[in-house]
Amino acid sequence: MHETRVEVNGEELLLEAAGALWWPGEATLVFADLHFEKGSFYARSGQMLPPYDTRATIARIETLVARRKPSRVIALGDSFHDPYAAERLDEEERARLAKLREGLEWIWIAGNHDPVPPHWLEGRVADEIAIGGLLFRHEPSDMNARGEIAGHLHPCATVTRRGRSLRRRCFVSDGKRLLMPAFGAYAGGLDVRDRAVSGLFKDKFLTYLLGAARVYAVAG
Repeated sequence: MHETRVEVNGEELLLEAAGALWWPGEATLVFADLHFEKGSFYARSGQMLPPYDTRATIARIETLVARRKPSRVIALGDSFHDPYAAERLDEEERARLAKLREGLEWIWIAGNHDPVPPHWLEGRVADEIAIGGLLFRHEPSDMNARGEIAGHLHPCATVTRRGRSLRRRCFVSDGKRLLMPAFGAYAGGLDVRDRAVSGLFKDKFLTYLLGAARVYAVAG
């Protein structure tokens, strides 16, 4: 298995092609922007999407948890697409989430879509959390926050080779902070050239595009 290693504020991290972050030193697996039940949210307004996004996202989480066997999981905010999304999970989906959490320290970071996670959700809820040299929060700070791991912006990048353009979700980092891609099946994306993304990095940065089996580093 090909692994892409990066260092953020002195901490060695591994970037998963699936869009998750693995911190081997702390046996911690990190996901950002799961957006459970985005499909059903749009269906209520007449935009009919296949209603399987939550199950697809849970299945991808299950695969990574089974492979990495973490002791801690951090969901980096916007785990639920809207304030009522958690109530639309069916019994099977709730059961699969409950099984995932067994034996793990599970931290739910509050996001702008889910500032108050559902009461039945097991695990710890926090606005942000500092562990070692890293600070995990949903929205990136406007300040040059060293060690910050954030989501929210759903970064994407487009590369062109041999006359063909390819748009992919990506990680973005300058070694001081790291911006994570959205993990949810239906999550959209914001180009890294947008000021909301590029403006977070005062110096040069790299984008790490998600491929089928590996992550590709591309100059920002």
